[in-house]
Amino acid sequence: MIINHFETFVVANPPPHFGGRYFIFVKLVTDTGIVGYGEVYCATFSAHVVEAMLKDTAERFVVGHDPFRIEQLWRSVYGAGYTLRPDVSLMGVLSALEVACWDIVGKACDKPVYELLGGRVHERLRSYTYIYPACGDVYPDVDDDEHVYSNPERAAQRALEYVQQGFTALKFDPAGPYTVFDGGMPTGQELDRSEAFVRTLREAVGGSVDLLFGTHGQFTAAGAIRLAKRLEAYDPLWFEEPTPPENTAEMARVARSTSIPVATGERLCTKYEFARVLQDGAAAILQLNLGRVGGLLEAKKIAALAEVHYAQIAPHLYCGPIVGAANIQLACCSPNFLILEGIETWGGFHGQLLEQGIQWQDGYVIPPSAPGLGVVLDEAVARAHPYDGDALHLQMGLAPVR
Repeated sequence: MIINHFETFVVANPPPHFGGRYFIFVKLVTDTGIVGYGEVYCATFSAHVVEAMLKDTAERFVVGHDPFRIEQLWRSVYGAGYTLRPDVSLMGVLSALEVACWDIVGKACDKPVYELLGGRVHERLRSYTYIYPACGDVYPDVDDDEHVYSNPERAAQRALEYVQQGFTALKFDPAGPYTVFDGGMPTGQELDRSEAFVRTLREAVGGSVDLLFGTHGQFTAAGAIRLAKRLEAYDPLWFEEPTPPENTAEMARVARSTSIPVATGERLCTKYEFARVLQDGAAAILQLNLGRVGGLLEAKKIAALAEVHYAQIAPHLYCGPIVGAANIQLACCSPNFLILEGIETWGGFHGQLLEQGIQWQDGYVIPPSAPGLGVVLDEAVARAHPYDGDALHLQMGLAPVR
């Protein structure tokens, strides 16, 4: 069996853009007619530049390749151009191609991927969602005092709505926007707002719902420690990426100074970067993203490294449903799985992009039993939503939506 054809899809994500402005998918087809799907999580270049990278890599390394030879493919792409080092753009592209190969392998073996990576150890997967605005609240400016991102009472109201749906864990990030000049020191206003959010949410949902305090590497270690001290009384499940990801020793200072578990990993790729996090004791929870980290096999290796250090994994999702499906496969066969990120209940446009959606019930994802990734991209929907926003966003100087 060899791969003899591929196709790419750059898909516009309609408003409210939960999960990003666009998704980048790849389809691999073998000479026996088996189809596999993958997805890139990469915002370092504009969408169509990343698509060009994906096409180039597929033409050079994937066409004519046996999809079962995943380790060989990984090393060939990882070492291309005399690199042999983590590169977030290349790893995003490789992740999509590697996951698509696993989708093919699973279908060829008539098994879900998790059965080929050790077998299922979790019958269902606890999931959480970010606290998103309600449909009627999507368009107000985030600086509006009534917006769910800046108003703790409004966030608490939304939290209760999610709890009524069945969620037992919710994430939010009131500490302020990230910038290219992170990390810095939190202002008094940011400290007060962050504490008010956690206090108000805890009072609203009680102790049976986990609160996941998100940041995006905004702070120095000293600043993050100040903030953690304000949050500890409300017992969040984690303090996410308190410092920028490049200096794990500084993040480890934060981890040693607070009782709140530190979580990190959405901006990291390969076992090499995650090994440094674990060696330095910088985090207890790893948020690897299957569209960036290097693919399924690389993620399984990272989960094994984490297991040795008594760390847990919480796969990250801020992209499309194919990465979400890959996250599910990894979580299902990983003993140290903690919790899974979803975009609300896995419906909306994410659900429309799949021929059959992800099953979500009472706060849990039910892993699919179909072979491969267990999902199939609805190509008609993908083609009906082409993304052409790069030129406009560059012209206006707009950053991608988080």
